Amino acid sequence: MRAITITEPGGPEVLAWSEVAEPAAPGEGEVLIEVAASAVNRADLLQRQGFYDPPPGASPYPGLECSGTVAAVGPGVRGWSVGERVCALLSGGGYAQRVVVPAGQVLPVPAGVSPVEAAALPEVVCTVWSNVFRGDSGLREGQTLLVHGGGSGIGTMAIQLAVARGARVAVTAGSAEKLAVCRELGAQVLVNYREEDFAEVLRGEVDVVLDIMGASYLDRNLRALATGGRIAVIGLQGGRKGELNLGALLAKRATVTATSLRARPAGEKAAIVAAVREEVWPLIEEGRVRPVVDRVLPMSEAGEAHRIVERSGHTGKIILTP
Repeated sequence: MRAITITEPGGPEVLAWSEVAEPAAPGEGEVLIEVAASAVNRADLLQRQGFYDPPPGASPYPGLECSGTVAAVGPGVRGWSVGERVCALLSGGGYAQRVVVPAGQVLPVPAGVSPVEAAALPEVVCTVWSNVFRGDSGLREGQTLLVHGGGSGIGTMAIQLAVARGARVAVTAGSAEKLAVCRELGAQVLVNYREEDFAEVLRGEVDVVLDIMGASYLDRNLRALATGGRIAVIGLQGGRKGELNLGALLAKRATVTATSLRARPAGEKAAIVAAVREEVWPLIEEGRVRPVVDRVLPMSEAGEAHRIVERSGHTGKIILTP
């Protein structure tokens, strides 16, 4: 089969559409998927640069989500049959023609969504659901969510899910065009971070912050936060090391969490996927939430897709088809 290989750590030019060995037959509890499409995530760029290796046992190829058709099922698999249209949350390997995945990380393609569009769903939906809505500190109806990078794949999904569940949404983005898309999706407070300080616009109003920036936004996130609020850090685009005002954190009785999805145990991922199927898939099938796709490119042009993401030249997700 063919897959995108990383010839050496580096820029987009190190991605090659190569002949590689077929994946092993699916083992106990696993499913083999014939890939129809995959989607680009910033974690793929980090892996290409040599900063984010796949967890042990995962495919070495990039790609944290895919859609396609079940090609084979391993022993002990129930609920999936050869020929079914599916999408899946992966630990790696989406940039390939075939990939093996634990059955607990597989989802049906939602009604009303094309097989290609479905590739834009698993990673962003599972990330948003597990960080914004889970647990006692999760976002509730009537509360305010602040989403940094509102025009990203994560951002466009977070806006829609929060609106569908009755929350108020504020976003930051770097252009009027991206903010216009956020408004169409339901965001009510729009902040161009190149022109305004979101902490001043939202001082003390935010219940949950979904943060892709990390260190550079810690202090301002805290100033924007309401009493009892939560900052969920899921990215480090603004740096890894920063200072946090613990006095302000105590005064607001606030919480800062930092999580990643890729390296979680299969059981945790399966629990998140099951919750997403129950809570989010109906919203998608009702048309209240949809994948936002910027463009579709051949998988052989993965390097160009990475260049677009690096310069933030997209809104929503970029899809790759083999």
